[in-house]
Amino acid sequence: MVRDDPAVAEAIVVHAETLCEREDHLWDVINKLSIPVDLLTDYRDQGKVDFGTEEMVRAHLYRLIRGYSQSDFADQLSERSSLVKAAGFQIKKLEDAPSQQDLSYAKCNFSDPTWDIIEAAANGIRREVVEHGIISEALVPTPAPDDEGEEDTEKTKREYKREKTHKSVKLARKHALPEFKTGRASNRQYEDIELLDQVARICANNGSAHSEGEIGYLLNDELTCDGSTLLRALKLIATPDDDDSMQLTLDSVFEENRMPKIDAIRDEVMKAFDGATDNVINSIRGDDPFDDRKTIAAIDITDDPFTVSPWLDRDKEIPKPNYPRMINGFVDGDPKKQGYKYATITLVGDNVPIILGVEPYKQNSKWEEEDAPSYPKADLVERLLDRAQEFVDLDEVLLDRGFYVDDVYTAIEDRGLLYTTPVPKYTDDYENIEKIRAHPEADMAVEPDVEFEKDGGVHHTAQFLYVPVKDDDADGNYAVFVTNRDSVDSPGEIKHVVNQYRRRWDIENQYKTIVEYLPRTSSTDYRVRLTNFVLAALIYNLWRLTDYLIKIAIDLDVRAPPVLTAKTFATVLGQFLLRVG
Repeated sequence: MVRDDPAVAEAIVVHAETLCEREDHLWDVINKLSIPVDLLTDYRDQGKVDFGTEEMVRAHLYRLIRGYSQSDFADQLSERSSLVKAAGFQIKKLEDAPSQQDLSYAKCNFSDPTWDIIEAAANGIRREVVEHGIISEALVPTPAPDDEGEEDTEKTKREYKREKTHKSVKLARKHALPEFKTGRASNRQYEDIELLDQVARICANNGSAHSEGEIGYLLNDELTCDGSTLLRALKLIATPDDDDSMQLTLDSVFEENRMPKIDAIRDEVMKAFDGATDNVINSIRGDDPFDDRKTIAAIDITDDPFTVSPWLDRDKEIPKPNYPRMINGFVDGDPKKQGYKYATITLVGDNVPIILGVEPYKQNSKWEEEDAPSYPKADLVERLLDRAQEFVDLDEVLLDRGFYVDDVYTAIEDRGLLYTTPVPKYTDDYENIEKIRAHPEADMAVEPDVEFEKDGGVHHTAQFLYVPVKDDDADGNYAVFVTNRDSVDSPGEIKHVVNQYRRRWDIENQYKTIVEYLPRTSSTDYRVRLTNFVLAALIYNLWRLTDYLIKIAIDLDVRAPPVLTAKTFATVLGQFLLRVG
């Protein structure tokens, strides 16, 4: 019989507090927690149950801390080996994990005093893991009213949405934005965080530094600086510590060794972005959205249009002598279209679709000399993979047809990763397509042992997948994909690969949001351009993570449409704390 329920619960919490000082994950705290089984009452016949008292107590502690229903938690156990390990369940396969009925049966057979201990311990551990930063406060449940009826469901969801958004914004301002430092003097009029709040407001309104500064002036807003001050701050964020040049021009960038200045600017901005991304991911470790799932990333390139023509005389092909070097001609060759380009690597599939890396992209354009600087695609992919693998263990990479280069595929293969990408042109494959058409039953095919070379020899082989499509732009109404999977032998497997590749379209929606976020500017200073894009990417990440946390709170699938719009989040990020502190 339990003689002192509060003391037992408090002993469990005290041990958890000690564990929180050295463990990084909630499941590690639960796994190493001392459970006083001798002081707990479980009426089940221990000789006839698959899961003992200690394991079930650990499972229910984790479930209560995270606010999962028994049904949802059973689903989690069947998919996540980390949770099975945390509870100490001795099973060989995930499908053998406890079911909802197992969890419910154990709960019903705990004595009332024992269940009181478990609930009290869960509440205490929740406070400790939040205080120690093991999980975000936004992840812990907010108790709903006991008398809540169906008519209050929507109201409750709205309350969850507001509460989790507020907490997530505070999390963002504490862990993400402060990584972007200007290094200005301590007697500055505006704090860095106030300037970054202003950037968020600009992103929400698709405004500019000048327009936001004007609004601040007209409204006599003491927390809004003028446009020139903000642009100077953006330049400082991207200026390397050893560079005192405040008026860096893109001409001087290329005077020596072609690209070193751009590389230094990139490294400075991405140091802040990487720090912010790492901080945010670490803050939600208690429900890490990347663990125990197949981790797929998509790499692509997007444009930041620049409307000024590169030509003094287009007909005579005379370029402007001081045209910014980092501007590219667009692929379609339209003489009126050009702009800055950025490559990103983004989680897709069943993961939270956040950006893990950003890279400037420069290709030789028609108005430039033949030996103008450019970034090889393989180098670009290598750097993006390096950044992504700092945060997650990747399984597969999806790329668009613009990355169809042997060096790209060999770089991915060398890392032990799978890849899938469309083949850009396949004129030589019409014969294969005609064979498929002539076949009485087959409507797709595989060509094995496609060779990819490195250093003059065969590096590895892959497979071409021929798949019918409805796109009128596809030659012969067939698309061809290349993948380095060991085998794709059946129509079902081919469809699986192609359907999975379609999940890459997350990245297209991502680019639409970032373009909507991008501040308007006429500046050709690359520090301003790159910092604007990276900050827009960070705000995109914070929106996606906030939406993820809200979905957890209201029990929605991560793939469901966003609960919170991108514009709304940016507005909240830029203005919420100005009002409530």
